[in-house]
Amino acid sequence: MGFAAAVIEIMALSFAAMIGVALAVVAVIFVIDRSQTSDAIRRNYPVIGRFRKLFSSLGEFFRQYFFAMDREELPFNRAQREWIHRAGEGHGNTVAFGSTRNLGVVGTPIFVNAAFPPLETQFAKTEPMVIGAGARTPYTAQSFFNISGMSYGAISKPAVQALSRGAKEAGIWLNTGEGGLSPFHLEGGADIVFQIGTAKFGVRNEDDTLSEDKLREVAAHDTVRMFEIKLAQGAKPGKGGILPGAKVTSEIAKIRGLKVGQDGISPNRHAEVDDWDDLLDFIDHIREVTGKPVGIKTVVGAEGPIRDLFETIAARGADSAPDFITVDGGEGGTGAAPMPLIDLVGMSIREALITVVDQRDRVGLKDRIRIVASGKLVNPGDIAWALAAGADFVTSARGFMFSLGCIQALKCNKNTCPTGITTHDKRFQAGLVVEDKYIRVARYARDITKEVETIAHSVGVGEPRLMRRRHVRIVQDNGRSLPLNEITPSYNNLTSP
Repeated sequence: MGFAAAVIEIMALSFAAMIGVALAVVAVIFVIDRSQTSDAIRRNYPVIGRFRKLFSSLGEFFRQYFFAMDREELPFNRAQREWIHRAGEGHGNTVAFGSTRNLGVVGTPIFVNAAFPPLETQFAKTEPMVIGAGARTPYTAQSFFNISGMSYGAISKPAVQALSRGAKEAGIWLNTGEGGLSPFHLEGGADIVFQIGTAKFGVRNEDDTLSEDKLREVAAHDTVRMFEIKLAQGAKPGKGGILPGAKVTSEIAKIRGLKVGQDGISPNRHAEVDDWDDLLDFIDHIREVTGKPVGIKTVVGAEGPIRDLFETIAARGADSAPDFITVDGGEGGTGAAPMPLIDLVGMSIREALITVVDQRDRVGLKDRIRIVASGKLVNPGDIAWALAAGADFVTSARGFMFSLGCIQALKCNKNTCPTGITTHDKRFQAGLVVEDKYIRVARYARDITKEVETIAHSVGVGEPRLMRRRHVRIVQDNGRSLPLNEITPSYNNLTSP
């Protein structure tokens, strides 16, 4: 009994000491909070005022996992993310007991099922499509669904490696983003689209002008199939790329031509391009130097400038046209960007894509210029809608990030991505195992193709590129739906009712 009593007494003294230390810490924090002048809440409510910041930070976590419904969350909801996750895992994507999607929301696309859809023996194979037939080395793209631009630097080495190997496995192209061509883009053997950003990373001279010699070096790689001139991207229309200095390692600095730790800031436009004629000259020059198809990537702000672009092409002749145009939506993207640009600038892809397709078809350039839709298109319905609206191809960046394991932690710009996708911290990168993730990338791409084909067959056509606007109805504010071709009639006879 004496020993037990001694133990209890020691424990009581230890507990009292802990209480004393805790009270001392609280007293110190009380004084600090009362004395500081930067935070009114902490000054007026010492100690307890600190919990407000903590709870605000945790709110994002609790909403995502506990409170948000499957189809409520932004930028991508749980249902969208889970579809990609199951596709990457190779699990079935069938569901039971009906849709959880509210089909009465204005703008919801509803596909028109055919009374007598084709039998399996009547399905057509999705044919490869040639881009840049007039270039010295045209590109025959195998898939209508491909990987959009994500720079090495913005995403990590293992992420690029997994995307490169997965793209090769699935037979799709991989866009480098504006950060230049790294060895990790090439090692998988996938088809590569080299993006030329406004800073011309990877193909610039010391004075920041375009280097013909470096262009030829890049074009000499057999797997580099096309070049894309980036005018604007959905995350930040009107502003150049931003790579925080914390993510500029020695390797990235060498590829981009920066100093270690230096912010990678791109100009808001190409210095040598002041108007549409300059742009077409720029395209011609790069196509002549490289011998490969050259296109542009842009965000649409209004119909007028796009109309001017196509009228300029028509006046100069079809040979001067870009071989493809990537239309990015203003809904934001993978890159770091000011919130006003992400939230407020640029047309949505749902409006922009139709605008560009119609203006292209109006001047008779449907067979000359391929249209690539990009911007928040990650699930089969998104891709099917884009093809029906007139796109020839669809690319996705965030969809493939989800296939790599992205959990939408919204820390892409902080070098603290917990899944290793957008960080150069080796501790976090260790969680991204290339041998596992590249398979998920390929599965996701294949499942998209399979499910889009299923939608195409359901509406009564043999393959996805045969879908037209008449095959999609859009829910209106009165609860009824109207065919897309009645809301936005096409200039092309093939898409007429």
